[in-house]
Amino acid sequence: MSVGNLTWLQESESGKGRAFIATYAEVIFIVALACVPLFVTFPYRINIFLSWEGAYRLSQGQVPFKDFGMPMGYMYWVIPAAFFKIFGAQLITLVKAQVFINIISGLAFRSILKSLQLPKGVRLLSVVLYCLSFSFLNFWPWYNHTVVVFEIIALAFLFQYMFTVRRKYAFAWLALSGLFTFFSFFTKQDAGGLCLVLCGVLLMVDSIYKKAWLPVVIYVGSLILSVALFVLPFSQYNLGYWFNYGQPPHTARLAPFDIVSDFFAASEWIKFYLFLIVLLAVAGFKNNKEFFSDRKNVLFLLLTLGILAEAAILQVTSYIPPDNNIFFHAFAFAFIFTYFALFLNLDFLEVKPLIIGVLGLLLWWSGTYWKYFERIAQRAFPTVKAKQTSSENIVNRRTFKIAPPSTDIPMSKWVFSDLKSFEKIYMPASTAEGIKRLMNMEEVKTNKNLRVLNMTELTPLAAEIPFALEKGTNQPLWYHLGVGMFNKQAQMFEQRIANKEYDLVLFEYIPVLNNFNPFRVRDSLQVHYQKKDSFAAPRRGETVGVIEVYTRE
Repeated sequence: MSVGNLTWLQESESGKGRAFIATYAEVIFIVALACVPLFVTFPYRINIFLSWEGAYRLSQGQVPFKDFGMPMGYMYWVIPAAFFKIFGAQLITLVKAQVFINIISGLAFRSILKSLQLPKGVRLLSVVLYCLSFSFLNFWPWYNHTVVVFEIIALAFLFQYMFTVRRKYAFAWLALSGLFTFFSFFTKQDAGGLCLVLCGVLLMVDSIYKKAWLPVVIYVGSLILSVALFVLPFSQYNLGYWFNYGQPPHTARLAPFDIVSDFFAASEWIKFYLFLIVLLAVAGFKNNKEFFSDRKNVLFLLLTLGILAEAAILQVTSYIPPDNNIFFHAFAFAFIFTYFALFLNLDFLEVKPLIIGVLGLLLWWSGTYWKYFERIAQRAFPTVKAKQTSSENIVNRRTFKIAPPSTDIPMSKWVFSDLKSFEKIYMPASTAEGIKRLMNMEEVKTNKNLRVLNMTELTPLAAEIPFALEKGTNQPLWYHLGVGMFNKQAQMFEQRIANKEYDLVLFEYIPVLNNFNPFRVRDSLQVHYQKKDSFAAPRRGETVGVIEVYTRE
């Protein structure tokens, strides 16, 4: 065994048998955990309307930036749109699409570790951690997750190129890495841009070791070809206005001070991993020459540090949800435990270390699966308040703070809708009842060419009523003012409302969210339209809202 050059532990004959089993265990775990959502029901997920709307428009043959605009690329919606074509435009179809995404994501992460030839026990534990910490959290597709998945696929192809023994296909892997780097960037600019930087640095370092620059040319050529195929055909459709590169009316999210501030004020896990990684790297090699003599050492360290740097930046530029950057845990764990196994001469494929390792990970990340058990238990066994047995005031962790009156509807009282698009999705009873009243409105039942403006999270109503979605280069995919649309579009809708061009308008009003739908459009509705009904939006917590139904008369 040598610490220098990271010569991994040699496997015994019995160890080879365990390694064979572990290889299958990794794939089975990735697939099995990803498939769990297929067997459960779900509460209505906030913001999932955006995933449905983009996938539905693409599945209907609409052209991005020609028929609708958005501040990012359209790659995020491609997989959900394909699943809509196969399984139908239902909310639950998005869950099926995410199952596929999670399987591909896990296999891509595993491929990176295989290319680096990490100890198989460490690889198995790292795959378990990756699935628990990153994939299992995401039952629904979301662009902040998909962009990272495309990045990991790009990295998997890049490492396949750098360490493949079958040179015949080497440049094909490199070209595919360039393609998925573009897919990542054309899903979301921040993580996609960091993917390009990380892949570029890794490839440059590898090319320096190999003293070959043709790979860099092939990678860049793949990127250029991808742009020509997937961007240029849409450049004539106001792409420069919609796509956010920090130009007005967009605002740039890259704030160096915020990144530094978040790193030093918080980011405990990132800093802890960084400390351990640097310590292990320094301790593992006698001098710089020994370290830099092994290409694999350098690339493994650069990959891990690059992922940590990316996580530190994304927590500022992609702040919703707050845990969208947690993919870094599995990469850091793989590096740290590879060195631990080396220093301690420990084989994590042996029964005791493996069992302890898996149980430790399950305990560490119990929060990812416990909340789902808790949700099921709450629906099956609603909370019963303890009886007051004395006249004394009871103060405990549930009662020490006096909360203001809540309008939140307990999830134990959520119900299912009869509409096919909402199958297996439960929501507040008042939302389901409001949808029923809406579907029974005379305008909806009798007008086959109903013109509707739907500024709510209930986007599947387009398939249920049904009504034709508005199209045009000025039409936003979603209506968050300053994010998905701007004052130019708000003015357009105000003019249409003033002209009473819509038969029916649905508006979701959420007072605590800054123009989640444009307040100015609601003001215009209250002047020119009649409010016929209102009911609870499918939300809970602090951001509860109300869906308002407006007609011309």
